[in-house]
Amino acid sequence: MGERPPKDEVSMSLLHSNMLQEAIGSNLPSDCLVHSFKRTFHGFVAKLYENEVQKIAEMAGVVSVFPNQKNEFHTTKSWDFMGFSEQVNRSILENEVIIGVIDSGIWPESHSFNDEGFGPPPAKWKGSCQPSSNFSCNNKIIGAKMYRSDGLFDAKDLKSPRDSIGHGTHVASTAAGGSVSNASLYGLGLGTARGGVPSARIAVYKVCWLDGCWDADILAAFDDAIADGVDVISISIGASVTRHYFRDSIGIGAFHAMRKGILTSTSAGNSGPEFRTLRNFAPWYVSVAASTIDRKFITDVQLGNNRVYQGISINTANSEMFPVIYGGDAPNTTGNFNNSLSRFCTKNSLDPSLVKGKIVLCDELGTGEVPYLAGATGILMQDGDPKDVAVSFPLPASYLDSHDGRSIHSYIKSTRNASATIYKSKEMNDTLAPSVVSFSSRGPNPITPDILKPDITAPGVHIIAAWSPLSSVSRRVGDNRIVAYNILSGTSMACPHVTAAAAYVKSYHPTWSPSAIKSAIMTTAFPMNAETNPEAELAYGAGHLDPLKAINPGLVYDVEPMDYIKFLCGQGYNTSLLQMVTGDNSSCSKAINATVWDLNYPSFALSSTSPKKFISQVFNRVVTNVGLDNSTYKAIVKSPGGLKVQVNPSILSFSSIGEKIFLLLQLKEQLKVLLFLLLWCGMMGYTKLGAQYLCILQ
Repeated sequence: MGERPPKDEVSMSLLHSNMLQEAIGSNLPSDCLVHSFKRTFHGFVAKLYENEVQKIAEMAGVVSVFPNQKNEFHTTKSWDFMGFSEQVNRSILENEVIIGVIDSGIWPESHSFNDEGFGPPPAKWKGSCQPSSNFSCNNKIIGAKMYRSDGLFDAKDLKSPRDSIGHGTHVASTAAGGSVSNASLYGLGLGTARGGVPSARIAVYKVCWLDGCWDADILAAFDDAIADGVDVISISIGASVTRHYFRDSIGIGAFHAMRKGILTSTSAGNSGPEFRTLRNFAPWYVSVAASTIDRKFITDVQLGNNRVYQGISINTANSEMFPVIYGGDAPNTTGNFNNSLSRFCTKNSLDPSLVKGKIVLCDELGTGEVPYLAGATGILMQDGDPKDVAVSFPLPASYLDSHDGRSIHSYIKSTRNASATIYKSKEMNDTLAPSVVSFSSRGPNPITPDILKPDITAPGVHIIAAWSPLSSVSRRVGDNRIVAYNILSGTSMACPHVTAAAAYVKSYHPTWSPSAIKSAIMTTAFPMNAETNPEAELAYGAGHLDPLKAINPGLVYDVEPMDYIKFLCGQGYNTSLLQMVTGDNSSCSKAINATVWDLNYPSFALSSTSPKKFISQVFNRVVTNVGLDNSTYKAIVKSPGGLKVQVNPSILSFSSIGEKIFLLLQLKEQLKVLLFLLLWCGMMGYTKLGAQYLCILQ
């Protein structure tokens, strides 16, 4: 985690080799040291056994040693929906802003990345385009690199920055793709596809492969992106489990990016709607939730009795009228499956001789692969889960509610000649938008519940953007549809919207710190409707992204790197560990130790372990004037019954830009709201032998 000391790259690698030799002995395997981080922070990746891990961890100067674990994806009317039209005012510096995208690579031939009209890369750019026989950069995509520390490529992986998955291309074009008219998915979502900052440059760091995105590669990408000179980092990736701040590659990388003046935008995770499901939640980056836009896709199903039922999916063509069968009536008995499994259409549970050439009704949402591989021509799925996001399947499909599912099941049982057809999806207006989608991960922050997370929500549902032609529409076995633009949903899609907003603010205010940009984005967000979002701020944070207002927030809550150091002291980091992290003489003395409520964060949160406890808390904040020289602001507080909120001073008067005013916000009285008890069981021990571990050093 520590800052990189002033050593050359050769001596850094030698230092790491010597450490490994001390732990393992003179017979150090040649492939033991996998990678040394050399450019912006200090650490290495090595193949270690459990006893060797412990020896490394006990060495002086070692902050942490943790397994190289796999991360996963958190997967353009949206800009117009937010009032951020193609004609908004642009800064002349937008083409100087560089967005670093850490993902699955990019498809450089996409029209979204055409560099017509672009000059050479900005003078500050220090990166490069990795040599590859099938990839070249241009003046739009100014840098591209790939990372695979263990060298274990899948046979279908492309050993270049080229994207074979589609995710990275989609994310990059959402953030900074150029305008492309008449983009659609087989006519669905027809319109102009564009990124939020179409003149910005893109630097690509490919860390995701067919088997996932590994910690060692993510850290190497951060190391390069920081040194290369990017202005904003976008990473729509996250762990599958909760990890502490400095045992998480994204938290580590983003911390160093913050210290170098770079804001990182991350996806909150796709594990909602349960509480405490956030995957990216450190205070020094932006955590983005996903919300709907005013577009939804409806897929009608017509039965042989002419009854029509309405489900959801992204279905690109009409099916013929086919026989329809219930999955529970087609168990694969030769594989020892019964109807209690086949009704859910679980793997290998369907008898191909019974479902071939038919539409199958399943009692659970699935990927569609199982019915397809069994020879089905379509799939109907029904359950009681929320129906707020439509996805693509490898065969005609519709996802229905339980009531309609039972009606279709009754029809199947009522006749020997049951049949159905599934129509192409229709685009309709979603009048409830924006609302936080059910899959978006909710707070509270699982490590520091008094830091509100997620920070903000942005469009993440039914987003159309550029796609890799090497990946099918649904990314499922049997789907051979190849497209230039695809429709996806996820916090992965919400993250680049905030990335673009940060780049937009940066283009107007190039000297602002990462925290000032983050504050501007959060404090100008527009309020969400708590009635349609019952988890309220634990779902949407400060509110919904409003990029146009973010360039003129008036006031910002600025946070210096040292403020995060004080925060870490208050979180229990001792002086020796803190100095290993910072690489300086920072000390967790009483003078520097600060509570979480003193961090100059743009939002205020307070947790309690008892719903009957009397609450009183003071938050210390400093606001900086970034608006007009002579300006006055008045605090207007709306609080629920039983909660008293006081702001002192209640009127802020400024005489110059850059002037700062200290203020206090006090919460008092009995909280008559739902409170949460945080249960944290700590990290699990290491169990793998001979696995890769990441060692983070001073």
